[in-house]
Amino acid sequence: MQATVSSSQRGDPTVRLPILDPKDLTDEQKPLYDDMQAGIKDHFKGFVNMRDDGALLGPWNPWIREPRFGGPVWELVKAVASNPLLPAPVREVAILVTGSHFRSGYELYAHVLVAEQRGLSDEKLATIVAGQRPVDLTRQEAVAYDMASALVGGGVLPELTWRAAVKEFGEHGAAELSYLVGVYCMVSVTLNTFDVPVPD
Repeated sequence: MQATVSSSQRGDPTVRLPILDPKDLTDEQKPLYDDMQAGIKDHFKGFVNMRDDGALLGPWNPWIREPRFGGPVWELVKAVASNPLLPAPVREVAILVTGSHFRSGYELYAHVLVAEQRGLSDEKLATIVAGQRPVDLTRQEAVAYDMASALVGGGVLPELTWRAAVKEFGEHGAAELSYLVGVYCMVSVTLNTFDVPVPD
């Protein structure tokens, strides 16, 4: 999805991390860029994540600048995005709980749009973004909310929360939920570190 971006996204030197122009990629960055561009088109649709010239926005811009770290993080992001066991609304609830905890603007912007496309109501989304638990979550959404909330809150995941996740999603699905929250903690920290702007 393409859209107009602000001057800060076009490389304004006053921003913390100017957008890297594809023409300026190093030999180390080029293969990672190609893989990221393909992955974005396959798995990250419905929100602005690329400029018209192909420059990457969101967390991809920081990751492409540091391939040593961005490459492994991107592999993990692809792993949790590819062939998920969890239903799409469940994933989005967990992602938004994580983004809300970190007050990560770009993550919330992107995944509110994705969650709308996956059937979550505006009321649910507004409540989650505000850091509160909606009263009308489905059973599976509620389990995802509780597990994500407990994990980002710190400490050992309560046994009853783990059991509820295993009951709803199986052991592999519950593990996937944990990794999903962990990955989006990393995404949120990346976005917050570099003060990544939300597109206009």
